[in-house]
Amino acid sequence: MQRAVRNIHFQRLAWSVGGGSSVVVGYGLWSSRRPLLLDSSQNDLQTRSRSDKSSIASTISGYFRSTPDPSDQDGKKNVKDPSGSSTQAPPRQTKGHKSPEEQLLDSSDDNGLSTWQKATGKSSAAFSSLSTWDISALTDRLTTLIVPAWIRKLPGLVNKLQNELSMKPWSLSWEIWEDAHDPQVNPEILWEANVRVSEELCAEEQAFLDKRRRHTAKALARYLNIPSSEIDPRDVPTIAMCGSGGGLRALVAGTSSYLSAHEAGLFDCVTYTAGVSGSCWLQTLYYSSIGQTSHQKLIDHLKQRIGVHIAYPPAALELLNHAPTNKFLLGGFVEKIRGVPDADLGLVDVYGLLLAARLMVPKGELRVSDYDMKVSNQKYFVEEGDQPMPIYTAVRHEIPDAPDDLSEAKAGRFSTKHNDYFQWFEWTPYEFFCDELNAGIPTWAVGRKFDSGKTVWRENGLALPELRVPMMLGIWGSAFCATLAHYYREISPLIKASGLAKVDEMMTGKDEDLAKVHPIDPAVIPNFLLGLKEKLPTSAPASIHKSSHLQLMDAGMSNNLPIYPLLRSGREVDVIIAFDASADVKTDNWIKVVDGYVRQRGIAGWPMGAGWPSGDESSREIKEDMELAEAASLTHSSATLDAARKMGTDEVEDLGHCTVWVGTTQERQEYMDDPPTRRLKHDCSDDWHIRRDDAGIALIYFPFTKNEKVPGVDPMKSEFMSTWNFVYTPEEIDSVVQLARANFDAGQEQTKRTIKAVWERKKAARVEKEKRELELRRAIRVRRGHAATWRNGDVGQGDQFGGV
Repeated sequence: MQRAVRNIHFQRLAWSVGGGSSVVVGYGLWSSRRPLLLDSSQNDLQTRSRSDKSSIASTISGYFRSTPDPSDQDGKKNVKDPSGSSTQAPPRQTKGHKSPEEQLLDSSDDNGLSTWQKATGKSSAAFSSLSTWDISALTDRLTTLIVPAWIRKLPGLVNKLQNELSMKPWSLSWEIWEDAHDPQVNPEILWEANVRVSEELCAEEQAFLDKRRRHTAKALARYLNIPSSEIDPRDVPTIAMCGSGGGLRALVAGTSSYLSAHEAGLFDCVTYTAGVSGSCWLQTLYYSSIGQTSHQKLIDHLKQRIGVHIAYPPAALELLNHAPTNKFLLGGFVEKIRGVPDADLGLVDVYGLLLAARLMVPKGELRVSDYDMKVSNQKYFVEEGDQPMPIYTAVRHEIPDAPDDLSEAKAGRFSTKHNDYFQWFEWTPYEFFCDELNAGIPTWAVGRKFDSGKTVWRENGLALPELRVPMMLGIWGSAFCATLAHYYREISPLIKASGLAKVDEMMTGKDEDLAKVHPIDPAVIPNFLLGLKEKLPTSAPASIHKSSHLQLMDAGMSNNLPIYPLLRSGREVDVIIAFDASADVKTDNWIKVVDGYVRQRGIAGWPMGAGWPSGDESSREIKEDMELAEAASLTHSSATLDAARKMGTDEVEDLGHCTVWVGTTQERQEYMDDPPTRRLKHDCSDDWHIRRDDAGIALIYFPFTKNEKVPGVDPMKSEFMSTWNFVYTPEEIDSVVQLARANFDAGQEQTKRTIKAVWERKKAARVEKEKRELELRRAIRVRRGHAATWRNGDVGQGDQFGGV
């Protein structure tokens, strides 16, 4: 019952984002005023408005929830290859399309109503009640004073949108659903897709790495200002750049930081980019007809588009009601509600729709490109190695069932069997993959159903088109799908400040329970892992084999920096450059959160202990610095050891605008401390640590913090930089660009030295390896030469020493 009430509440909230609540609030304010010079007709209007509001409240809650479509439920079709091949051949492709009237009749349920009729019919009463309000009955003066002009236009816009979503012949929704069955518009609906279970990278990504290395070799020569003839592609470091979550702040700040890196020549040396939330929006725009792989064009686009709130009803409804933007934006919306009738359509989907209306539509609103609506199309920007490969992230919250008895609970208290955790999923232009489960599908197949690793063809012999970008924008940025524990952490300072310590203590004690409740349901996509229990790792949770859909949300619920995908086996990243625009970089300390992931996966090379220092770390860090210096004293001057010994017992210096850590490849033995990690000084005195043979991953960290060179701009205090702010003026964007550039400039030289040191280390390792291999081959030839001499001597051939 509570769940039903919660669903109704947030379904109403979804409609309010679209503008319906604006009408209710406007007329509510009007009706609550004292009547001044109102005649009987106006009193009737006031009475009718109250009843209309009640009618809307009772009908609007079901609009965004659809019921299963029997025709689609029964349309699962497994076609086997008659030749006995293990690869499933697609069935005979026919459009299988009946007239709209026949479709509605065939898909009707016991009550004679189709899924689409239910989804749109429930909103019809709300829409009609809006459109029948007699606004003209108000006097011009009262209307002008009380009701804004855009509210007066709202009923007509909503009514028009409702008609376009009615699925009547030649309506917009009917046209979209026709295109969903057209292979010329969506060629992937004919393609067979299988689940790939493997620890290795997909073939397309491996081919990309070979091509990208040739481009980054030339870029590295330009960046380090050395002749390209000295750069061997085998020595080029694999550099990854990632941006944090944080809504529009992360989008604007991340774009500004990437622009600064591009101006310095660093971005051209990068192999991977990765994003969470707003940084995913950044990548989507960069690899589109809007950004055109130019961060400056992206900045210009943001100045033109994010000066209006994403949920401002007139702007959103204008785009949803007029060509070409209406079809451009609503395509994925209609395909999901018609093609996956058993999937919930909720607030996250509406949120993604509004984000796309603001971010994916260029100025002028006419030059929209359907090509931008699919992540798989981004492969054409990267397949020749011209650009870094983008990685998009989301998480699934695994909440195990409670143990049946006490003994089972005790047995699992030292494992994750009964603990909730987050599973990471990633998208690239080539593959949608879960590293924990070692399973993935082609990106163009996201949105269709799978069973036992194979496509489940629909009744008409076709698959659904790829899930479109508006739906993805909502998933990637759905921070509001956080658990109650996340929500309480946001307000706990207010609770404590109010003197309600007992309440705070009680809520803190319930943190484990609060961490398992999501007030707002995450978005869902069909579960491609069904029927693969025998092929997936034994650690896979039981729910993954039962759930028909995957519930995915903002990866910032787990870690606001997308570092985990960059540590995936096969990517072999040498340098990670992290631009952190999180709301509170010091308190959240997302860098340090990575330590637990690395220990669990047994990943070597990560700089354990990196992150913002706490006050009690000073003495321990000094001890580690001395141990590192002593270990290296045999090969380096004693000046380094003396410098470490001279360090006082003062508090550890806080992180600056750029901080570098380097890990080690030394193996960590069980029950022993982590291998030592070195935080490098800003000058070049510590660079030799990067050149050590056992040096691991170099982490370059740029927190988005205030800079004295840009006065008046502080991400912690400037109100417009709040995560929940969705309006930026061009002047505010310019200030963010200036701050990001100033912070990057502060660490530019250290970044360049770090990358050069990694390149020198890899080059030295390759030269040493080739030297050993050459000596080994020479020794083998010498041994073979002696044997040949004796054999030749036996037959009277060879030199004068043969046959002796």
